[in-house]
Amino acid sequence: MPSPIDALGKLQRLAIAAAAALTAAAGVAAATGAPDVARFAIAAFALAALAVLVGESIEQIGERLGPGPTGLLQSSLGNLPELFVAIFALRDGLTSVVQAALVGSVLGNVLLVLGAAFLSGGARHGAQRFRPEAPRMLVTLLALAVGATLVPTLAVRLETPAVHHAAALSDVAAIVLLAVYVASIPFWLSGGPEPSQPPRRGRQSRAKAEAAGPARAQWPLGLAIGLLATAGLASGAVSDWFVSALTPATRSLGISPMFTGLVIVALASNAVENAAGIRFAWKARPDFAISTILNSPLQITLFLTPVLVLISPLLGPAHLTLVFPTLLVAALAVAVVVVAIVVYDGEYSWLEGIALIALYVIVAAALWWG
Repeated sequence: MPSPIDALGKLQRLAIAAAAALTAAAGVAAATGAPDVARFAIAAFALAALAVLVGESIEQIGERLGPGPTGLLQSSLGNLPELFVAIFALRDGLTSVVQAALVGSVLGNVLLVLGAAFLSGGARHGAQRFRPEAPRMLVTLLALAVGATLVPTLAVRLETPAVHHAAALSDVAAIVLLAVYVASIPFWLSGGPEPSQPPRRGRQSRAKAEAAGPARAQWPLGLAIGLLATAGLASGAVSDWFVSALTPATRSLGISPMFTGLVIVALASNAVENAAGIRFAWKARPDFAISTILNSPLQITLFLTPVLVLISPLLGPAHLTLVFPTLLVAALAVAVVVVAIVVYDGEYSWLEGIALIALYVIVAAALWWG
C-alpha cells in the first residue's frame, strides 16, 4: 500500500526536510544558549521554511475547495508565522518592530516580490498582458487600508484634537477594516470582478505547454491537513525563539529595530512564501502571478493588522495603534500609487519590475539607520 509520502514531489520532500531540520536546529540553538546572532539567523531561516510549508499546505487543501474558499482559507491561516512573530514581539513590548514588519510585509510583496515577478516574466517572455479587473480591485482595497493608517497618523502628527484619542481612533479604523474584509468575502467567493473582455495575449517565446508548466502532484487531504497543523505549531515555537534573539542580535550587528522589522522580519515571515508568484510569471501566467502576490498584502492590511490592533492590549505592555512612523506611512502610500499605475493598463514589462525593486531598495536604505 503506497505511503502518503509517495504523493510528494522531490522538491516538496526537500522543503519539508529543510523546514524540519531548521526547526530542530533553532530549538537546539535556543536550548543550548548559542550566540545571539546564530540563534537569530537560524530561527529566521526556519521561519521562512515553515512559511513556505504553510502556504503549500493551504494550496493543496484549497485545490479541493475552489478558488474562492481557498482565498478565504489563505487569508485566515496563510499568515500564521507572521501572526506568531507579532504576538511574541508585542508581548516583549517591541511595538515599533511589529509596525515595521507589517509595513515591510506589504512593501516586500507589492514592490520586491511583484517587481521580481515582472522582471523574470518580462525578461523571459517580453511584455505580458493580463486581465486588469481583479488587480484594480485589490489595489483599491489596499488604498483603503493605507488610508486607514494615514488618517490616525496625520491626526497625531498634526496635533489635531484626536491626538489624545489615538488608541480609540485606531480601534475604530481597525473595526472598519475588519468590516470591509467580512463584506468582501461573498464578493471573492462569487468569483470577484467579471472581466469585461477576454485576456490579451503577450508575445509567445515558449510553447504553451512549457508556459503552463508540469502538473503539480496532489497530496492526500489528511497529509495536507497534518502538515499544515504541524507547520503552524512549529511556527509558534520558532517565532518565540526568533523574537527572543531579535533584540540582542540586532544590537550585536548594529542594525536598527526599524530596519529589522521592515526587511528581515517581513521577508522571513511573509514574502518568501509568495515566491510562487514569481514562478507563475516565469511560466508566462501573469494573471496568476499578480493575484497571488497582491492577495497577501491585502490579507495583512485588511485582516492581520486590525486583529493585532484590537488584541494588543491583551498581549503586552503597549497598545498597538495605527499611528505609524511618518516615513513608513509615506512609503506605503507611494508604493500603492506606483502599483496602481503599473497594473491599470493590464500590461507589465521587465523595466517596470526593475523600477519596483529599486523603490523597495530606496525605502529599505532610508530605514537602515532607524
